[in-house]
Amino acid sequence: MAPLGELSEGFSDSGSEDSSLSDSEVSPEPAPRGGLAPAPLPAPLLTLFPFSPQLQEAFAKGALKPGLNVVLEARPKKPNDVEGLKQCLAEFRQQLAWVERLDVTLGQVTNVVESVSQNTTDKDAVDPENDFQREMSFYRQAQAAVLEALPRLRKLKVPTRRPDDYFAEMAKSDQQMQKIRQKLKSKQEAMEKSEKAKQLRAMRKYGKKVQIEILQRRQKEKKNMLNAVKKYQKGLSDKLDFLDEEQTSSKGNKKGGANQRTKKGPNAKRRYKNQKFGFGGKKKGSKWNTKDSFNDVSSFKSKVAHNKGPGKGGKKAVNKRPGKRARQKMKSRAR
Repeated sequence: MAPLGELSEGFSDSGSEDSSLSDSEVSPEPAPRGGLAPAPLPAPLLTLFPFSPQLQEAFAKGALKPGLNVVLEARPKKPNDVEGLKQCLAEFRQQLAWVERLDVTLGQVTNVVESVSQNTTDKDAVDPENDFQREMSFYRQAQAAVLEALPRLRKLKVPTRRPDDYFAEMAKSDQQMQKIRQKLKSKQEAMEKSEKAKQLRAMRKYGKKVQIEILQRRQKEKKNMLNAVKKYQKGLSDKLDFLDEEQTSSKGNKKGGANQRTKKGPNAKRRYKNQKFGFGGKKKGSKWNTKDSFNDVSSFKSKVAHNKGPGKGGKKAVNKRPGKRARQKMKSRAR
């Protein structure tokens, strides 16, 4: 920004017509009723009348807005405290013994195994992008520093091993450990609560599933019973087994059973036919001898054969069945 003197000179040289204007012509309008401050002057007036008392007063109050010219802030100078730096350097340069400092300066330590295997002696062989090589270089550097510092400490008779009865304080206090223990306990309790909630949800799901199965089974039984009743009403069936099943199921419910139907065997007619005709399969030749049955003489008893057992005297057994004519007479008498 140009200084105010140069602006005033340039303004005076440009012409005397503009400078002949009075302050009354440039002064802002009077403040309206209510005590409100006057509006800031427009930018053209600032350029034409830079030394107006009204503009100076507004500038002093901070009422002017940024216009064509902007004042730049000067860069702060950085202090160069030479005396303070020298004082700090003198404090750093204290001549202390090595036992008080315990500093070891070494160059880069190379890996002997890798250098022999790869036949390389480059000290900058560590790849900075390889995390494993970088960490191994740090480890070897620290190991070499320890190997150099231990003999010096032993020479100065400084103990390097901790005694067996040395009581070392923990890195964390008892209060901190108590807080950690409480936090772990709260986490464990929260996990147990979540597990119990999961089990309860699973049990509820299983209970709903069992309830749905029971309702479906009852609906199926009801449907079957209604179909059986309809068939009986239409004369398509003469069995009333559904009544027996209903009675047995009601008895089972009263006794606290699991709504399980009692298995019924075949009726009397079916049992008689099974006893008379068998259970299906081949009937012809079922009583014929076979080679195995013919050769099997384990059940043969000579005393019982031909009715010659003891106490019978060789007499023939009496045929208790009447003859054919006697049977016919008996039938005719019965008629």
